[in-house]
Amino acid sequence: MAWVGDNLFSCAQAYVAGFCVSCPESAETVLTDLRELGPTYYFAPPRVYESLLTQVMIRMEAASAPKRWLFRHFLELARRCGAAILERRPVGLLARLHYALGELLVYGPLKNVLGLSRIRLAYTAGEAIGPETFDFYRSLGLNLKQLYGQTEATVLICLQPDGQVRADTVGPPARGVEVRIAASGEVLYRGPGVFHAYYKNEPATRETKTADGWVRTGDAGVFDADGQLRIIDRAKDLGRLADGTVFAPKYLENKLKFFPCVKEAVAFGDRRAHAAAFVNIDLEAVGNWSERHNLRYSGYRDLAARPEVADLVRDCVRRVNRDLAGNPQPCGSQLRRFLILPKELDADDGELTRTRKLRRRFIAERYGALVDALYGAQDRVQVDLEVKFEDGRSGRLAAEVPIYEVPINARPGQVAPG
Repeated sequence: MAWVGDNLFSCAQAYVAGFCVSCPESAETVLTDLRELGPTYYFAPPRVYESLLTQVMIRMEAASAPKRWLFRHFLELARRCGAAILERRPVGLLARLHYALGELLVYGPLKNVLGLSRIRLAYTAGEAIGPETFDFYRSLGLNLKQLYGQTEATVLICLQPDGQVRADTVGPPARGVEVRIAASGEVLYRGPGVFHAYYKNEPATRETKTADGWVRTGDAGVFDADGQLRIIDRAKDLGRLADGTVFAPKYLENKLKFFPCVKEAVAFGDRRAHAAAFVNIDLEAVGNWSERHNLRYSGYRDLAARPEVADLVRDCVRRVNRDLAGNPQPCGSQLRRFLILPKELDADDGELTRTRKLRRRFIAERYGALVDALYGAQDRVQVDLEVKFEDGRSGRLAAEVPIYEVPINARPGQVAPG
């Protein structure tokens, strides 16, 4: 309850609208609790939606061949027309009938397994959600929307109304809230929910809040032609490659995290010749895949070092690059090299916040030798780190980390660089 979001969604809204509030028992029991509760109104950060999607993909990979074919067939159909049906836009009769069959055979049972069958409205906020993940849920008929807010605003800054839901925007400003883009590209806002001051921290207040009441978000964004706000990245993280191409690390990271085998990703490229990335594999998803392929391993570090796992991740990076090649703006920020970290990024080691947001600059400093290796000529590098264990003890991790190359795709009509 120390979080303003809980005060708004779990207390204030419940008092005003009159609904029963339910919270999961723990992070590990979310899926079970969702099925037990069957909520009609649901709020969760992107990490929860990503985790649910990973669970779905793990189960489908273990299913029989006919079930996998059925799932992929109807999932492709949902991607083509699911969101249009949800938004009551014109869709052909045959496509509607085909989708109705998918609802009976795939979409309905899947939502029931996830505990989302009764959802009338769902929100996600806290950080950017990957467009592929967002579109997946909406294609199944789940009325998922994005909300952009901050503690300093009493949460609400922008939110998506019906008929204006898109994966790449967070909607127009909320009622009574003013939003503008500074000359630097930073998003500023003011409104009735703006905080008075940081507790006993006047310097931080002056740094964040202007004299006339505008609050600096620290995010870079632009307004679309229809008045919807598009958040590009954290202003401090947004950069450019050496050739001038805009580099938005969060955009690349979210595209990688769509794949079940990738739990976390950290992209690099500001003032560099090309983009590159660290990858954390998802131990449950990749472990399940390894068991099906008869690959033995002793733990995360051993699994992350397997060449078969590297090939699995390389395929994901290739697919991201193919997708980027079709978009003229991020085409130049395709990933040329990546490595798989020998340990999971952890809040206890200072690499993540307690809400699991990347501490990008700290990671770049802590793994400086690995970052340099991504832009060097070597194909492997030694790492020696101090780590903290779950019981509070400290120790050291020494490992040799391979570095992998990935092909770059050319824009249509161009020749791909070597």
